[in-house]
Amino acid sequence: MSGPVVIAWTLTAVFAALVLPCVLRLVRLDYGRHGTAVRNGDLAELLLVVAMVAMLSPVGGPIPAAGWQAVLALTAGWFTVSWWKGRRSGHSACGHHAVSAAAMLFMVTFMPHSEVSHGPWLVMSGPGAASALWLSLLFGAVAAYFAVDAIRAGVSAARGTTGEGQISRRVCRVVMGLGMGYMLLGAAV
Repeated sequence: MSGPVVIAWTLTAVFAALVLPCVLRLVRLDYGRHGTAVRNGDLAELLLVVAMVAMLSPVGGPIPAAGWQAVLALTAGWFTVSWWKGRRSGHSACGHHAVSAAAMLFMVTFMPHSEVSHGPWLVMSGPGAASALWLSLLFGAVAAYFAVDAIRAGVSAARGTTGEGQISRRVCRVVMGLGMGYMLLGAAV
């Protein structure tokens, strides 16, 4: 195995492991206490984790790029509207999920896909995937956003300043942020 393949498999395993806490949070059904915004955030987190697995996996995923584009566009739109409606009440998680879905939509759209006999599967390409300067700058800026967000979420989790039952959400946010930053930096160079 070459270095990038080992990294791809390692990251695939890390993100696949994040599916479990996402599903466990969803089946707990404690959203009466946390609210629908938290439930919607957990659903988005699960969707984004699965999308990350499909993008990072060396074998690709069974859903063509156009399918992911549709799902991620709907997710980005949903959370943008939710953020806009709740911006005065401080639903910053909706804004974060909108940025996450939009970033993944851009990656699926602007990164090359390998052609397999079953159609285009999502596969991370090597450096130089995003050759346009504007796209590299955009990916770099969004990668910086995810790095800062991951650090902030990690500090919050380490200090215990998150609410009851929020540690799992913060840890997932840290791992997702670092993974998104890695993928975006890889696409930017």
